Amino acid sequence: MKQRILHIALVVRDYDEAIAFFTETLEFELIEDSYQPEQDKRWVVVRPKGSTGASILLARPSNDYQTAFIGNQTGGRVSFFLETDDFWRDYENYRSRGVEFEREPKEAEYGTVAVFKDIYGNLWDLIQLK
Repeated sequence: MKQRILHIALVVRDYDEAIAFFTETLEFELIEDSYQPEQDKRWVVVRPKGSTGASILLARPSNDYQTAFIGNQTGGRVSFFLETDDFWRDYENYRSRGVEFEREPKEAEYGTVAVFKDIYGNLWDLIQLK
């Protein structure tokens, strides 16, 4: 059996503001943005440039219950782990673009890591493994 995670859904308030954050601030690439008339919503997929791993499906909530989870999909825990080949390049680049870091960089046994917030407040690790 061979399996892989294809997409991970991220609940967002607005497609266009989410696309702007991920493509302009984090420099992800927009893989798809298509209208799904049968569901009256868009299928919006982004991923880090050069990545062949899982991508993020930006999903607008369908009801008030889902809306309540925007920015807190995992109860305040780090939700996403963004690996980089140059921690300090990306850290400085993100800071210059206004990305808020919840925890400043630290050197750990496994590598260099800092925690940042996305546009909605979800927590991400920016990490360069040793």
